[in-house]
Amino acid sequence: MKVFAWLGVIIFALCSLISCVSTPVSSGMETLTVVIDAGHGGIDGGVSGVNTSVKESDLNLEISKKLKSYFLSGGFNVVMTRETSAGLYGGLSKGFKMRDMEKRRDIINGANADLMISVHLNFYSSPERRGAQVFFRQDDQNSEELARYIQKQLNFTEREYSPLMGDYYVLNQTNCLAVLCECGFLSNPDDERLLLTEEYRDKIAYRIYKGCIMYMLEGA
Repeated sequence: MKVFAWLGVIIFALCSLISCVSTPVSSGMETLTVVIDAGHGGIDGGVSGVNTSVKESDLNLEISKKLKSYFLSGGFNVVMTRETSAGLYGGLSKGFKMRDMEKRRDIINGANADLMISVHLNFYSSPERRGAQVFFRQDDQNSEELARYIQKQLNFTEREYSPLMGDYYVLNQTNCLAVLCECGFLSNPDDERLLLTEEYRDKIAYRIYKGCIMYMLEGA
């Protein structure tokens, strides 16, 4: 962790949490790079809402755009793996899903990122399960600690979760601090209803951002 190099950025980011500033970090400070990965896209819509059939990929992108705006306001350099509804796989020939994941890996590692956040939504056989769940990379203490800070911020629904180790390609193949945030269950009618609102998506994005900043301040 580049703790001392991060201090100037963290101060700006803390100010953004309380709306003190909205300008980026000055050129005299090192700018940290965050990659935001909006999961799925294109023909791969991910899971669908239980009542409205809303596509996970669309909501992932909306949350990711909100998250991008928060990191930009805190003075971070932000790279998005996708900014449209399209996937990253190119053509629809055999192996398109793996090509999509490999492209995400290449974007993340090519950005020389300090931090990567992959945004997803969940689905479960029981419609009662709801809330956000954060996953971290195996045998990565820093990512696990970051996941704990984000999970704490996201535990505002009826059930509190603990972060879990996740065996995900986007976590395993990236070279930086990385977490995957399942931001709610589209199999739960309440989560689905809330996620369809801009206000709730903004709340989710803000809490992910706040968890990252608190980790940089206290846990790094």
